[in-house]
Amino acid sequence: MIIRFMVTTSALAIAGAATGYVQAASMQAYPTKPLRLLVGFSPGGASDITTRILGQKLSEAFGQPVITDNRAGASGAIAARIVAQSAPDGYTLLSGATSILALNPAMMAKPGYDSIKDFTPVSQTVSMPQVLVVHPSVKASSLKELIALAKARPGELNYSSSGLGSSSHLAIELLKYMTGINLVHVPFKGSGQSMPALLAGQVQMIFDPLPTSLPHVKTGKLRALAISTAKRSPAMPDLPTAAEAGVRGFESSLWYGLLLPAGASNPLVDKLNTAVNDALRSPDLVERFAALGAEPAGSTAIAFSKTIAEEITKWGRVIKSAGIRAE
Repeated sequence: MIIRFMVTTSALAIAGAATGYVQAASMQAYPTKPLRLLVGFSPGGASDITTRILGQKLSEAFGQPVITDNRAGASGAIAARIVAQSAPDGYTLLSGATSILALNPAMMAKPGYDSIKDFTPVSQTVSMPQVLVVHPSVKASSLKELIALAKARPGELNYSSSGLGSSSHLAIELLKYMTGINLVHVPFKGSGQSMPALLAGQVQMIFDPLPTSLPHVKTGKLRALAISTAKRSPAMPDLPTAAEAGVRGFESSLWYGLLLPAGASNPLVDKLNTAVNDALRSPDLVERFAALGAEPAGSTAIAFSKTIAEEITKWGRVIKSAGIRAE
């Protein structure tokens, strides 16, 4: 029996070593076909733009096409469901956003996925502020003037967002809550649709990611009133924060990151994490992000997991307090 035990143990050890060798060889060859990065919003928005820039760098690193696949709708939940139901083989990833991972779980009774259980975080990729912009027809050149105008005309001014429960929606809702103003919400299926509505004067304002707002502010098509973060943005150093502009304590920021379906192997996560963080450190990507008002935000997979959990708790309280529910 002793001899049989020793033989069995040796056989298991050899099998384990062989499995490890196969996994290592597989990771060395990965990827052998195109990767697909799903974006939960329409083309032209901040999530789409930054994902495409990162995807280009990953394509150069891997020698394989990295395809950005826009699946807009349900505040990003459609894209999240597709990834959650995909094989964890490294060829289908979610470009996760604050709204998809932290807001939807509190907004929707049945989002169709669990932000913690259904995904394997790879790395945070981008952080950026939002900027409050208004159409030139709005007679307000500062946040204080806009608040005064809204109080004088309750329920007459409206604002667009990239969807019910999106970051742009909740940023305005936070502003309404903190100032007592009454604004009408007009949701769209992403910044790629909500921004044209603002430019056309169909709505009066939006709290939108800096990358999609900045070009229009520079050309004078929109007027910027405040930045959403606690500190000013290097891309618009003369623009005050909302707190500086009179709404003390106001702060809202956006973040994005890549995730695999649940069950992805550690070697796969490690290889993707290394590639993503190397790309985020490349000077040309840093320069392109800076021009958009975005900042590379590489991280470990563990750190990104922690960020997701903390943001779910934070925004869950805000949404519950405001009584906001998805339709």
